[in-house]
Amino acid sequence: MNRTEEITGPVEKSYQKSLLLFTFLFLGSYSTLFILFPFSYWRDYFNLPSHLMLLDVLTNIIFCAIILIVSLFIDRVLNRKISWMVNPVKRLIIQIIFQSFGALLVIIGLCIIYYMYGEYLTVTPPVKIGLRETFYTIISIILWALMVSALNTGDFLLKNWKNATIKAAEYKVKAAESKQIAAEIELQALKLQLDPHFVFNNLSVLSELILKDQQLGHEYTENFAKVYRYLLINSKKKLVHLHEELHFLHAYLFLIENRMGDGCTFHIDIDKSKLNMQIPPITLQLFIENALKHNRTEEENPLVVQIYSNDNDELVVSNTILPLIKKAPSTQIGLKNIIHRYALLSDRKVAIENNKETFTIKVPLIK
Repeated sequence: MNRTEEITGPVEKSYQKSLLLFTFLFLGSYSTLFILFPFSYWRDYFNLPSHLMLLDVLTNIIFCAIILIVSLFIDRVLNRKISWMVNPVKRLIIQIIFQSFGALLVIIGLCIIYYMYGEYLTVTPPVKIGLRETFYTIISIILWALMVSALNTGDFLLKNWKNATIKAAEYKVKAAESKQIAAEIELQALKLQLDPHFVFNNLSVLSELILKDQQLGHEYTENFAKVYRYLLINSKKKLVHLHEELHFLHAYLFLIENRMGDGCTFHIDIDKSKLNMQIPPITLQLFIENALKHNRTEEENPLVVQIYSNDNDELVVSNTILPLIKKAPSTQIGLKNIIHRYALLSDRKVAIENNKETFTIKVPLIK
């Protein structure tokens, strides 16, 4: 849909609604006058020349248009000032007072015009209208103005109800998606906890370190425990502070560096002002795991991973591309989960860039 269609759509609907309200008011006013005025009035009226009858109809059209414009204007002003949703009783009372007062002002204004230019505007026979008919006419005009306002208000409330229903449905869908993605992330974290390769590799490294360097083995054990503790505590959370995720990442990278040696290097440069911002848990671990899975880690040409923040409140993870000779099968579930999670948590999107030399992921930091 282009910009012109976006603008003309609501305008056409508003025009159609106004036309329907005007038709309702015009026909209703004539029906009321036909009931209130005596038979002699209408007998003389229908004996008028056609051009005078046409002029009278045009006068009534102008009158109805003014009543409609005033009524809709009052509705718009009150919609901004006093919501039906917040205080319906107060809004109803004020609506009736303002609509009645507005209709009276229109009647008084037209009466002034008539008395000033009556000799030029008189198009009906000089039939005497009683005080009762005059009073009923004024009351009927006010009632028709209130009815127009009621119809417009009903349309307004119906639209709000439809919008609320749509938003509620969208919220339910997002909630269901959020639960599904959270379950997938939790399952992924559980797989990492129970992955026999992950456990076996770390235990193998640990046993070697204990034999070579007990202090380093002790540090390895502590970081191994930190990784598992973080996964157990935070895997179900929607968001964690960046400083918590980085604390976990340092422990995870300690395991990676001691397991892979000089085959990969990691550079972390995060602005301290960003540390209290938030990201979904295990995001960085997934990115590191993705980089290690799809690239070679050689001491002669190590894989370089950079993690830093930028001025756009984004966390950037970038790695050099060193393609495997035999590519590992990939479903990209981890990256897809992160993208879907951000779609539910923020209006900002995850950006992925691949220029054949570096693979870069930018994720928004949530305040």
